[in-house]
Amino acid sequence: MRKILIVIDMQNDFIDAALGTKEAVKIVDAVKEKIRSYPAEDVIATMDTHGENYMETQEGKYLPVPHCIKGSNGWQIRSDIAELLSDAKIYEKPTFGSTALAADLKAISEKEEIELELIGLCTDICVVSNALLLKAAMPEVKISVDAGCCAGVTPEKHLAALETMRSCQVQVTNG
Repeated sequence: MRKILIVIDMQNDFIDAALGTKEAVKIVDAVKEKIRSYPAEDVIATMDTHGENYMETQEGKYLPVPHCIKGSNGWQIRSDIAELLSDAKIYEKPTFGSTALAADLKAISEKEEIELELIGLCTDICVVSNALLLKAAMPEVKISVDAGCCAGVTPEKHLAALETMRSCQVQVTNG
C-alpha cells in the first residue's frame, strides 16, 4: 500500500505573516519531521493562490485580508519547508479545496491501493476542505489528518474542524 502525504498551504502568510498565528509557528518543526518521514515521491503540496483582484472576489469580501497573492513573499512556501518539497508536485489552488488534487489522487487510487495523510494550514478551512473533498471522491480510501501537524485560525476552530473530519470518517491522529 502506498501512503501519500499532502502538505496543505504551509505558506508564509499563514505561518507568520498576514494571517499567521502562534499555533501555526509551533507546528513548523513537526511538519518538517513528517515530510522527512515520507519518500520524496510520495509527498504532494498545495498553495493557496490569489490574484491582485483578491479583494474583489467573494472570499475577499468575507475575509478582507489580502494574502497569498501569487508572486508575493506571503504566497511562498516557508523556505525551510520548501527545501523539503523540492521534488513534490505542488497544486496552486484559488479556493479552499483543490479539485485537481482530488482528481489526480482518484486516478492513482484506481491503479493502486493508496492511503492519504494530510497536514498543514488552516485546519478549519483548507485542511478540512481538502480532506472532505478527497473523502467524497474516494470514500473507500483511508484518509487521515495528523492534528499535531495542523493549526487552525483559532485553537477552538482547530478542534471543531478535527471533530467534523472525525464525523466524516477521516481519521484524526495526535489529537
